Amino acid sequence: MTSLEWVKDEIRELKDSGRFVPIRIIESSQGAWIKIDGKMKLNMCSNNYLGLANNPEVRKAAKEAIDEFGVGAGAVRSIAGTNELHARLEEKVARFKHMESSLVYQGGLLANSGTIPALVGKEDIVFSEELNHASIIDGVRLSSASRAVFKHMDMEDLEKVMAEKRKSGRRSLIITDGVFSMDGDIAPLKEIVEIAERHDSMTYVDDAHGEGVLGDHGRGICDHFKLSGRVDVEMGTFSKAVGSMGGFVAGNADLIELLKRKARPFLFSSALNPADTAAVMKSIEIMEKDDSLLRKLWSNSEKLKKGLLNAGFNLGNSKTPITPVIVGDEKKTLLLSEELYRENDIFASPIVFPTVARGTARIRLMPSAVHSADDINRTVEAFESAGKKLGITGK
Repeated sequence: MTSLEWVKDEIRELKDSGRFVPIRIIESSQGAWIKIDGKMKLNMCSNNYLGLANNPEVRKAAKEAIDEFGVGAGAVRSIAGTNELHARLEEKVARFKHMESSLVYQGGLLANSGTIPALVGKEDIVFSEELNHASIIDGVRLSSASRAVFKHMDMEDLEKVMAEKRKSGRRSLIITDGVFSMDGDIAPLKEIVEIAERHDSMTYVDDAHGEGVLGDHGRGICDHFKLSGRVDVEMGTFSKAVGSMGGFVAGNADLIELLKRKARPFLFSSALNPADTAAVMKSIEIMEKDDSLLRKLWSNSEKLKKGLLNAGFNLGNSKTPITPVIVGDEKKTLLLSEELYRENDIFASPIVFPTVARGTARIRLMPSAVHSADDINRTVEAFESAGKKLGITGK
């Protein structure tokens, strides 16, 4: 037996348990319809909420940035990789978020893994939401801070855990997703902030799925709850509703200056490329100028959810366009995804353990502003037909 023979056994176990999810190769730009295996498929699982990933104005801005600044940044930000596009984007993000300052990272995962360890260390404690994203969990581990987990959406439990453990840490940080990416529910951020203020704790919200979706013109969860300035750190991504690549944190000016000297992805990984940076700026300009894409996104979401609920599907407790069609059984979830793909030309990836808890396998649908009414109706009809065929729904 070779040293890597065990890999085959693990793959076999994944297949036997229904957790070996196929990875489709996309042969076109992102949009409502995409080409896979040489055929156009209705794309119902992309995070491209506002359709900006293929927007003509955004593409033009990226091309112009390449012409002026080249393809790569050439270095880490702290040595020779900060160009004027980065500075302009950080000013724009801070204004958009109604914060003093911001720092741009190469991705959302790097924003969390870089920022959290700069805020807390081994003498400190982090109060982390039960369903927080993996990048938050990794960031907390990297920080070496103690961790206390509070139950999902349960403010009584957070208050209890804070009362029991807050004094065990020098500094305290409460951290939560804003919109939970697998369920689509929204953190009770106002209550979290009030608890933090009572217990002398910093607050940090990962708003990856709230950017461009919640708040005035898509400013996010803090704007949605009228909390701008009361949350210490707002983190977000540029790879979902904004349609490009990268991540950021926004906070007060002193905090951002400290992160520039302590955050490891800023210090040790080359900067965001010029084309991505310019594309993000153009997307934010579009969002600021006009909220019609945002309104279309929510309209499509409401139509999709209404149709699926009428067809008998379990959509959990989603309060956002994220639409989890919860099947439970992992093998049946894969069969549903394959049926939709093969028989109805609908691309809707299955999500299974460990991305979600065992027994909660689902297909997470992501309507966008570029889907038509016909696209939404087609999706509902396909799910209704496939659900009956596979015994998932009885209607």
